[in-house]
Amino acid sequence: MVDQPGVGIYPEYWEADVVLRDGGTAHLRPIRPQDADALQAFHAGQSQASIYMRFFSFKPKLSGKEVRRFTEVDHINRVAFVITIGGEIMGIGRYDRLDDPTEAEVAFNISDAHQGRGIGSILLEHLAVAARENGIRRFTAEVLPDNRKMLMVFADAGYDLKRQFDDGVVSVEFNIDPTEKSRAVMESREHRAEARSVRDLLWPSSVAVIGASRKWGTVGYQLLEHIIEGGFKGPVYAVNPEAFELAGMVSFGKLSEIPGPVQLAIIAVPYEEVPKVVDDCAAVGVKGIVVATAGFADDGERGLVRQHELVRGARANGMRVIGPESLGILNTHPEVSLNASMAPTMPPRGSLGLFSQSAAVGVAVYAAASRRRLGLSSFLSAGNRADVSGNDAMQYWEDDADTSAVGLYLESIGNPRKFSRLARRLSRSKPVIVAKSDVTGLSLPPGHEVRTTQAPSAAVDAMMRQAGVIRVETIEQLMDIAQIASSQALPKGPGVAVYSNSVALAKVVADSAGPFGLDVNRLVTDLDLDAGMSLALPALKASLRESLADDSVHAVVAALLPARGLTVESLAGVLAECAAEAGKPVVAAFTGILDPSVHVEGMVGAEGKPVLPCYSNAGAAVAALGAIVRYAQWRDRDQGLFVEPEGCDVDGTRDRLSAMLAGVTGEKIRKLDAGAAAALLSGYGIDAVPTLGFGTADEAVQAAETVGWPVVLKTTDPALRHRLDLGGVRLDIQDAESLRQNVAQMRRALEPYGSPSLEVQAMAPVGQACTFRAMEDPLLGPVVSFGLAGDAVNLLDDWAHRVPPLSAADLHDVIRSPRASRKLFGYQGLPAVDVQALEDIAARLAKLKDDHPGIALVEFNPVLAGPSGATILGADVWIGNAAQRTDSARRAMRG
Repeated sequence: MVDQPGVGIYPEYWEADVVLRDGGTAHLRPIRPQDADALQAFHAGQSQASIYMRFFSFKPKLSGKEVRRFTEVDHINRVAFVITIGGEIMGIGRYDRLDDPTEAEVAFNISDAHQGRGIGSILLEHLAVAARENGIRRFTAEVLPDNRKMLMVFADAGYDLKRQFDDGVVSVEFNIDPTEKSRAVMESREHRAEARSVRDLLWPSSVAVIGASRKWGTVGYQLLEHIIEGGFKGPVYAVNPEAFELAGMVSFGKLSEIPGPVQLAIIAVPYEEVPKVVDDCAAVGVKGIVVATAGFADDGERGLVRQHELVRGARANGMRVIGPESLGILNTHPEVSLNASMAPTMPPRGSLGLFSQSAAVGVAVYAAASRRRLGLSSFLSAGNRADVSGNDAMQYWEDDADTSAVGLYLESIGNPRKFSRLARRLSRSKPVIVAKSDVTGLSLPPGHEVRTTQAPSAAVDAMMRQAGVIRVETIEQLMDIAQIASSQALPKGPGVAVYSNSVALAKVVADSAGPFGLDVNRLVTDLDLDAGMSLALPALKASLRESLADDSVHAVVAALLPARGLTVESLAGVLAECAAEAGKPVVAAFTGILDPSVHVEGMVGAEGKPVLPCYSNAGAAVAALGAIVRYAQWRDRDQGLFVEPEGCDVDGTRDRLSAMLAGVTGEKIRKLDAGAAAALLSGYGIDAVPTLGFGTADEAVQAAETVGWPVVLKTTDPALRHRLDLGGVRLDIQDAESLRQNVAQMRRALEPYGSPSLEVQAMAPVGQACTFRAMEDPLLGPVVSFGLAGDAVNLLDDWAHRVPPLSAADLHDVIRSPRASRKLFGYQGLPAVDVQALEDIAARLAKLKDDHPGIALVEFNPVLAGPSGATILGADVWIGNAAQRTDSARRAMRG
């Protein structure tokens, strides 16, 4: 929380760096009393027309009373945000609560010089979030008819807008609760802005290398040399106050001496000089910086402080940051030809976009791609990933026509909820291959706020599968798959033809295909590759064309031993040509070649012909093709719409939860009693069989009369309440006398466990015991888990996890994903259960958790699934402080 003396307190997360429509950055924060002079200067800089539009009259200067009213707010009934660039106010948005405490009047004032940059829509998003936190549900505004830009801000926000024209003024009002349309509008704007900001980095009109050196081997020397030798199409400037000439051109002592504008600055100076360089970049209007310098988050706590200051200073002045400790960036498009990296040569042009987090791993990623002759569209090394992240890169690549596949090496995922959303969208059009070093869970990069994930580690991998991401363990696996993804058509099915000039090798390949989801339906081993080039290649081509014309053959794996008179290039050329003709993927494995000068791994082809994905062993080829087949099946599958169960009272549940959360602060969570939990769940159509506690045996009988006979007697001890074998549960008690006896017997049996309290519950129909969980993870956001109750989840950790919102396909999969789920479908002669009833519970629980982050944890255990319906016997709910999710209803940059 931030406390403004004499004014009020506001949450720290109300301050945020934001990306504007044109890709520039700015800082958004609540207004302060100290802004009085800046506000007056902002007002004085506005045109008469703008002042009239805002105040309905012309005011050459604000009065002292007006300045105090505008700058001194309580952050509850009156909230005002400013957007600043370089400390100068560029826009103001405010709301004032009306007599109806659920309504507020909203107003905006945007600098004339910054119209059209999306400032109004960003202010509206942040004001709406703050207002909802303060119990406001509706905004109103009065706008002059000529103020079309402001009317468009409201109309385009995605809310259900009502207009009324009266006495020369347009009155608008709208509910500010997020809608499907308002979320879509926000995500679309976010996408355009972030994609534009990355494009400005990769398509600069000019580049300056600050810290360029004439000393061979230094970072500054290599960066300048690589940009020049890479053939960058725009002006390149060297900045070094101690050198007059560098790389055959004039060197400038400082940025301000450069005669033309500089869009991208590459910084390679000692870390203590970086802040001054960033200030210089801001002064001349640089749009983005790549910081190669180390000594930031890699230098412990003091380095973290330097890194935070670096990013804060750059963003506040409109700049994006790649790094620090970045290997650099590449763009192979011939109109740019930018090699602003430590890579010694420009890679071949291709359609693979690559992102790597650390500089060290970036070297390995680039080397692996180079070794395999993989063509790249662009490459970003984020280093410490203090600003530009893999999420930003995905936003850019989604629109980039030169990129057909994406590969990311991630050491951490700073905003997994947003990553899931972006990857799910991008994967619908382009393969996304992710290698992540920390396979056990989530982590934040150095310099980011430390948070501990609560979700199971398997939830991360489940989130990626759900989003269609091709998840791999190593860089080599990433490159194996990227070879196919960036050069071949997607297979239409799992049918594979195996070609080999060895019967034994063909059988080995065929046997290995099954575990990877491939169906070998054709085995071709009658290849006479020793017949010479004039005979063997035409025969191979004819056979391949015949196989690829078969509708049951969706791909070909060619596992070939060395042949007399045939080169790898000549064979690869035929295979690649046939693949291109048929529009089906073909991969090759050249085994047994001992000559190190013969290139058998990577993209290979005859001169003037398409290239082919080639591997040194057939196992890697089959595994990579299997991954592509699974991705193609995910992409072809109808995912369905996000499910919106009927009968969900979002507003009523929010109001009940807000009342329950009163007084819950910090990271503490509180378990609700049975009545409060039932009231909360009922708002989403979730009903559990009620339980009643008791003290005496007579009270137990009275409780049983209330819930209805027969009853179940059970302890409230969390470790025993589901354990029939340990005496924690007694079933099918038919009458009062039997209940009294069971109460006495259970109390004696539970004495060694501390005599926990008891409760009764109506006996439910028999069925398969299942369990559901939903939790609020600090990074992933809501996570819904499902498993079969008992040993399956307790001992074997046999859970299925999904991240809401859930589609129809997600609901189908989450119930069927646990290994023990076979028991739901007529296992060992038992009747199949009502799976649709389980899917309905999952849908309602996911919707509840997605809508209300203040619900920290929900557990249904057990849920008895029978042939007709599913009954929730135990429902526990914990609530906690509704901390802001990493992906919320307002645009804000992380870090």
